[in-house]
Amino acid sequence: MKNDKMKQQYRINEQIRVREVRIVGEDGSTVVPTRQALDMARDQGVDLVEISPNANPPVCRLIDYSKFLYQQKKRQKEMKAKQVKVEVKEIRFGPQTDEHDYQFKLKHAKEFLEDGNKVRAYVFFRGRSILFKEQGEVLLLRFANDLEEVAKVEGMPSLEGKKMFLYLAPKKAGAAKKSQQARDREAAEAEAKEAARQQKADMDVDTPANGGMLANAKISADALKKLTETED
Repeated sequence: MKNDKMKQQYRINEQIRVREVRIVGEDGSTVVPTRQALDMARDQGVDLVEISPNANPPVCRLIDYSKFLYQQKKRQKEMKAKQVKVEVKEIRFGPQTDEHDYQFKLKHAKEFLEDGNKVRAYVFFRGRSILFKEQGEVLLLRFANDLEEVAKVEGMPSLEGKKMFLYLAPKKAGAAKKSQQARDREAAEAEAKEAARQQKADMDVDTPANGGMLANAKISADALKKLTETED
């Protein structure tokens, strides 16, 4: 059935009724009358296949039609195999989810997103827990913020019946932005390294064995003290 549909996509041989066509091949292309192109195909024992009917003039190839269809089918399979199937993974919370459970689900959501899948996170309100819907919204917003590096929010938290949903999609490779928390952590680490480096540098400078500034200052102070005593 698929082959029949593919065959209907292309005109071949006598089905091509334009005055002239462009023949393309390994040696380039040339425009010839359609009758001449048909004679060329017949002489080579192949078919005249119209591969681009909207071009002016239409583009054709001299090729075995069965082989041409096989190549097209193979190319379509390869393209389909390369396509990434995006799935929607669900992450469920309660309005009062504890920290351990939250971190566990955060880890799984990050893995889903890094694999190219979307995430639908939701808070389920059972019975009177619907009174804590604001708490559920805060939880989902925190969830989105913690996944900022790998995900983009497709919609703010919305309540549908007893569930509040948040939809997240993976960011494109190389487009991930660092969260504020990560940036603050890196800044603190950089400051700590700089402080340690400065402290080490100060210690090296102040070592008398190295003729440091502190040692020189001490010697100068002693010399000044002796000079004062002499004057007195």
